[in-house]
Amino acid sequence: MSLFAPSRARRPSAARAVPPGIRSDGRHGAGFWLIAFAFLTAMAFSTVPTPLYPLYQARDGFSVFMVTVVFAGYAVGVLTSLLLAGRVSDQVGRKNVLFAALTLELVAAAVFIVEPPLPALIAARVISGLGIGLVTATATAYLQELHRIHRPGATPQRFEVVSTAANIGGLGVGPLVSGLLAQYLGAPLRVPYIVFGALLVIGIAAVALTPETVGARHMKPLPRPQRISIDRADPTGYISACAAGFAAFAVFGLFTSVAPGFISGTLHQPSRALAGLVVFSVFGAAALAQTLTGRLNARLRTYVGPVAQAVGVIVLAISMHIADLGTFVVAGIVVGAGAGVVFKSSVAAVAATASPAKRSEALAGLFLFSYLGLAVPAIGVGIAARYTTETNVMTWFAGILLVLLAGISALTARHGRTAGASRETNADHSAR
Repeated sequence: MSLFAPSRARRPSAARAVPPGIRSDGRHGAGFWLIAFAFLTAMAFSTVPTPLYPLYQARDGFSVFMVTVVFAGYAVGVLTSLLLAGRVSDQVGRKNVLFAALTLELVAAAVFIVEPPLPALIAARVISGLGIGLVTATATAYLQELHRIHRPGATPQRFEVVSTAANIGGLGVGPLVSGLLAQYLGAPLRVPYIVFGALLVIGIAAVALTPETVGARHMKPLPRPQRISIDRADPTGYISACAAGFAAFAVFGLFTSVAPGFISGTLHQPSRALAGLVVFSVFGAAALAQTLTGRLNARLRTYVGPVAQAVGVIVLAISMHIADLGTFVVAGIVVGAGAGVVFKSSVAAVAATASPAKRSEALAGLFLFSYLGLAVPAIGVGIAARYTTETNVMTWFAGILLVLLAGISALTARHGRTAGASRETNADHSAR
């Protein structure tokens, strides 16, 4: 999973400049939508297993903890891909990387279709993660370049809305479609993967029909791994942003790993369609909140997101104690919206404050901490569920996350006061 959402704060460095000599011939406009389709399909496929985990548990008899291990395999795959090949499409071309990424997703789909045992299930999730790590950065850059070529001089609003919808919206569409297919058609552990396998083949064809935007003379045969560094120009702000990314991804990791099991177990709602709908509502709320808050003051966003996420987490814990599905769904929507705004603010803050020479490294560090948030809390929840009830686990998760959010808010406020005082001091010196 990747939840990168373009922000106006990072517009100058969001993608490389379009090489000279490339002109729109009409295919770039169509290609924009073809790549958006391929992007959405890949992201949706990455969350297809989410509502199916309880079925795997029933089939193989493994615990909630093993569900989180399977999920962690996906996170490891994404993180490995981002770190080792995050910039590879800048050097070998967007199409080449997307072909490789979608092929990896097809391999994962093939493994899932044969209804694999647990070790192969984990391997399939790792393969899927490797592909998604390649897709996210490449498709985002590809969409921006296609937009610039097709509509030179236009605002990036269309690109930002479409890329966010394809990325985060795709993460929500996957469980929704998978849950519906599993609920109302036969072979629930095969049919969703067959359907998405066919869509991935169409996605590969869509990439083939889209013109390349990286000039051949810019391609280099030996890409280097993405470096990671802490932004030393603003260490307090950077630490705060990374902690916020960790907190946001902790919520997304919870809903894409163990939440469907909670719905079927504690809430006694075994419907796969319902599980997919709940996960879809979380990511849909995140995408919508990111879009609607795009024009908010950046500082205001840093407070709106954590507050919404905190309220949602509290309601989530309450819903588990009263075992009420409606309250659980409302909590998911609120916490998803808050987490979406929190992560968008984190990306924007790091991109805006990091020096141009270190920006990609600083963003890589942010994604590292965020993906730790995706995997570590989910595994912790799985371990805790072996020793206590799911309701107690959710309560502890909520409490820890609230403490983390409170610490982030305090650090953000302190950083704001320090930065304000620094600006006033510099202004006094300039006046003298």
